Amino acid sequence: MQKIIILDFGSQTTQLIGRRVRELDTFCEIMPYNKYPEDDSDVIGVILSGSPFSVHDPEGFKPDLSRFVGRLPVLGICYGAQYYSYSNGGKVEKTNTREYGRANLTFIDKDNRLFQGFDDNSQVWMSHGDSITAIPSDCKCIASTADVKYAAYSSEKAPVWAVQFHPEVFHTLQGSLLLKNFVVDICGSKQDWSADSFVDTTVRELKEQLGDDKVILGLSGGVDSSVCAVLLNKAIGKNLTCIFVDHGMLRKNEFRDVMHDYECLGLNVIGVDASKKFFSDLAGVTDPEQKRKIIGRDFVEVFNAEAKKQTGAKWLAQGTIYPDRIESLNITGKVIKSHHNVGGLPEEMHLSLCEPLKWLFKDEVRRVGRSLGMPDHLINRHPFPGPGLAVRILGDITPEKVRILQDADDIYIRHMREYTMPDGTKLYDNIWQAGTVLLSTVKSVGVMGDERTYEHPVALRAVTSTDAMTADWAHLPYDFMAKVSNEIINKVKGVNRVCYDISSKPPSTIEWE
Repeated sequence: MQKIIILDFGSQTTQLIGRRVRELDTFCEIMPYNKYPEDDSDVIGVILSGSPFSVHDPEGFKPDLSRFVGRLPVLGICYGAQYYSYSNGGKVEKTNTREYGRANLTFIDKDNRLFQGFDDNSQVWMSHGDSITAIPSDCKCIASTADVKYAAYSSEKAPVWAVQFHPEVFHTLQGSLLLKNFVVDICGSKQDWSADSFVDTTVRELKEQLGDDKVILGLSGGVDSSVCAVLLNKAIGKNLTCIFVDHGMLRKNEFRDVMHDYECLGLNVIGVDASKKFFSDLAGVTDPEQKRKIIGRDFVEVFNAEAKKQTGAKWLAQGTIYPDRIESLNITGKVIKSHHNVGGLPEEMHLSLCEPLKWLFKDEVRRVGRSLGMPDHLINRHPFPGPGLAVRILGDITPEKVRILQDADDIYIRHMREYTMPDGTKLYDNIWQAGTVLLSTVKSVGVMGDERTYEHPVALRAVTSTDAMTADWAHLPYDFMAKVSNEIINKVKGVNRVCYDISSKPPSTIEWE
């Protein structure tokens, strides 16, 4: 299968490059800057990402590009453009001010293949501290901006193109066209990567990989594990056993509702209520990362105990997706947050790992679910953290705090599902992720009737996004917010104030913990 390799130099938008390439129905693989594959017979092009480093930094990433330069088309983006120039006789220098924000292109060579179909003065997005002040002798400038002479250049000897702006971000208005020109027209992608082709190929590979072996899958109720289960069920049927662990911090009535959905899908599911164990082990714990680790540990223990009852199982399946694997530990070695389904298996389980969705982004998982015929209410579910409401309660966890949050969150999400927008769509379907946060470490004064109250505030969170790597706070209708706030305060005992979180990612994360 054809693919584009994206070498990751640590940019926050590397995954966005990957999504843009996938949107062109072209498979791509994001790899660390120094892990170019030994066998690249199926690679049709290489993209060099941006980076938080300067090419002059001692710790900056400086790989050998000779394995593919000259053989395959290459596109350098920001740091990638600077590094190619720096390592081939050009010059990259510190600038007095950081070049950040919108700019407009002036074309030196508008007929260049990279800019086919571009408008004059096309807007791009700059984000760099250094600037290229001289390009390699075999290269020519193909576009500039008011402040950046070498906004784009290309080699006259090798199939190399480079840009100092970010085509992958929204504010580069024709960035998708630039990537299409590179991936499709220059690299020659056949654009045959699709949900249907993924299902056909993956089912065939799963049958070959698993044969008659028995597989155990831990279900969470979310989109990823549900699609993973249906995909495996299509491949191996009765040899799949699913285990759904209720840690007591799911949404209101979620365990019951999800079990019903799974039965309707024909899945063999075992439900385990382990809430008492989780609440006991979390008692008094306030550190967010510690909460995650305890829940992950307990999940494995409960899951392992149930899995041992399934004699003959040889595989553990997980709904791990591509962003899970990349975000858990990026190439700079800094953990953003731990993911409960990433990081290996406990040795005592003696099971091999099966991750059929490990190359997919969230929106691709949903498309696969539709291809498999899954119902919309399962496919379109908002993402929900593996640790559940535990990371939406600030401070320690108790059953009473979970009850308060479940009741408030149920009102919020129910109204969001019911609210109709002017275009006829439901508000829920216009939001990437929404949830309620209980500020249990805070109390605020209120008045209900003639009585003074001293209870907790809750914060509502709703964001719009395409892949959760970046997200903007959703501009919810005022009448919707007023109705939700009023009902939460009137009906949820323990809450007397409702706030709305208007932070974007970055700098904030979607979840509070």
